[in-house]
Amino acid sequence: MEKPLGALPVVAGFGSRLRIRDLVDEACPVRDVAGLTHGQVIEALVANRLTSPAPLVHVQAWARDWAVGEALGVEPELLNDDRIGRALDAIAPHLDRIVGSVGVAAIEAFGIDVARLHWDMTSVSMHGDYEQVQEGFAAPRFGHPKDRRPDLKQVQAGIAVSGDGGVPVFHRAFDGGAGEVGQVVPVMKALQRLATPARMLIVGDSKLVSYANLAAMDADGVTFVAPASKTYVPAAQLAGLSLERATGVDHVAQRDAGKPADRRGAWHVVEDAMSLAGPRKRDPVLALRRVFVHSSARAQAAATARAKKLDRARDDLQRLERGLGTRHYPTVEKVQARLTAIGKDRRVGAYLRAEAGTDPDTGKPTLHWWFDQDAIDAEAATDGWYALLTNLPPDQADAAQVLVLYKGQEAVERRYSAFKGPLAVAALFLKNNRRIAALVTVICLALLIFCLIERQVRHSLAAQGRTKVPGLYAGRPAIPTGRLILQTLATMKIIPGQGQDPPVIPQPTPVQLHLLDLLDIDPRQLR
Repeated sequence: MEKPLGALPVVAGFGSRLRIRDLVDEACPVRDVAGLTHGQVIEALVANRLTSPAPLVHVQAWARDWAVGEALGVEPELLNDDRIGRALDAIAPHLDRIVGSVGVAAIEAFGIDVARLHWDMTSVSMHGDYEQVQEGFAAPRFGHPKDRRPDLKQVQAGIAVSGDGGVPVFHRAFDGGAGEVGQVVPVMKALQRLATPARMLIVGDSKLVSYANLAAMDADGVTFVAPASKTYVPAAQLAGLSLERATGVDHVAQRDAGKPADRRGAWHVVEDAMSLAGPRKRDPVLALRRVFVHSSARAQAAATARAKKLDRARDDLQRLERGLGTRHYPTVEKVQARLTAIGKDRRVGAYLRAEAGTDPDTGKPTLHWWFDQDAIDAEAATDGWYALLTNLPPDQADAAQVLVLYKGQEAVERRYSAFKGPLAVAALFLKNNRRIAALVTVICLALLIFCLIERQVRHSLAAQGRTKVPGLYAGRPAIPTGRLILQTLATMKIIPGQGQDPPVIPQPTPVQLHLLDLLDIDPRQLR
């Protein structure tokens, strides 16, 4: 009888190289009489995320229908809701140990270069009130959700991905309301334990930048690149920059890779120095390099967005004018309230000017409004400009190279796309925040394997002097991604062995066989 096999042998093979089962069992041993170890359950959950992501209540049915018993060596009937919950409860107090150990195993087993790491955080919305939370674990709270669901509580997840292949070698869960700036130093300490003795570079977003964070990294010999918010580099400073004095950068954004040269975005940089003082007089002053970047695509996007919001605000204001004196706007106070709402909703408060009054003859409200062209021009002068701060020595990276290093931050953004896409991490509901923290780790371990699979195929292709897999996407050659690889392998079946007869993989496609060869996986070698 055929069973779906999909990428289970690949997941099992990569899980073995990462020693996920062993490392979990070392941290959370069970009694000898247990039907499954916690490591076996967690490994099965990771496989579930990668081959058939669905609500956890369906794991047992998935394991029964798929070749989970053959590929992972576990009894499907034992993967019931209660056993899964107990495994999540068991690993929750040991997450830092498990995450660090698996990260080290990934670095060693796959030869990942972690001299450069990209750090960022995202949010995961939670269904449920979670009024009672257990101390010591990430607590669901209201915050600033990335999925724009302010009605739901959230937890946050942070991941650090390597510059080498965008592999998420470290992750951590945080309270839903935790400020991103305050998490940098503890994360840096954890990353230092993973990185090689060589000087480590951390690339992040603007939340990386605070005096305390930059001073701590500089004192510990950690280099950094991050964009400065307008708190540190005001808009007026950006407005004073001249594109004519900047140097062009030979950089092609990923979104422009397939476009003709004349349609690609252009990048320019100009560098100066910046001193950053601490909040106390005795704090040492940090001497930083400041690289101003101009992106033509970003400038065009800003100009387009401003034109649209001005047009929408103009429509609202003209509608308000037509309604003066009606039951909707019978008084000056009502008009002023509407003006405030338009300025806020259309985000034109910085340049909307208005005078509301009362007609002495009719008693009806009057309105005169205009957009301040000087304010618009001042904002337009900053279009496309932003500043990067770094303590990298100039002989290690010039201004153009600093920009290229920062643009590598796209890797962590792509990983969050996988985190919430192929791994199906949508809004969650679990019994308690202890299990939430554990599930975040399960998902991030799945993401780690997802990225290692992609990296392995690309490395194998590079060794053959190629970059694409024939027939991978709609029958055409394509650069392999984790998503495409797993989708291609998803249709694989297996006929389990009987007695002395080995298992059979019926009619695998040429593309599937090619991918398995690139991954160095024999799907018949089951546990």
